[in-house]
Amino acid sequence: MTGPTPKATADLITLPGTPLAEAVLNLIHPVETPSVFNHSIRSYLFARLVAGRLGLSGGSDYDDDLLFSACAMHDLGVAPDGPHRQRFEVEGADRAAEFLTGRGVSTSDADQVWQAIALHSSPGIAERRGTLCVLVREGVALDFGGPMGANHVEALTDEQADAVHLVYPRLDMVRSLTDAIVAHAAKNPKNAPRYSIPGEFLREREAYGRTRMEHACGSSRWGS
Repeated sequence: MTGPTPKATADLITLPGTPLAEAVLNLIHPVETPSVFNHSIRSYLFARLVAGRLGLSGGSDYDDDLLFSACAMHDLGVAPDGPHRQRFEVEGADRAAEFLTGRGVSTSDADQVWQAIALHSSPGIAERRGTLCVLVREGVALDFGGPMGANHVEALTDEQADAVHLVYPRLDMVRSLTDAIVAHAAKNPKNAPRYSIPGEFLREREAYGRTRMEHACGSSRWGS
């Protein structure tokens, strides 16, 4: 089986070339670990593939700049320069919405991004809050390879995945991101409410030294 053509590969890994997308990259790159940064970008690339699988087109069914912004900033809440006063999904959503409105994005569009980020770890809720929430949730889930949901595991081939991972390698993403979530959760009890993702990650790490997510991802499609 042959891999993607050079043009298909270029299309697959191309990011939006807009001023807003560049500003988002300049925001997250200095404050996220390389592993979390790559995960954020892969989530966007995978979300676009999910959109194609669902028959959705950027510009008509969703705004590509908003999709990129939401995916790229969905883990901004674990950045070490944040206020560390809320669970990471909400803190990241607040920072993203403030950033977007500060650059002229409408309040309604910024609120769509807020919802997509705040709900990206909430299966069964994100899917009910519109196209952007669905695509962000499914793009993030696809980058976990199954444990966060496998609704669109067929959205990309192994060859496409290899092409993405060549440019944005995983760098032990699951452990790195879990480390960041746990570190953020440990800073303030409000960051880790019981039965939330950060709350359970913190408690599982303290009790067992490893989260169930890390264990599940060990046998997932990507393995890390």
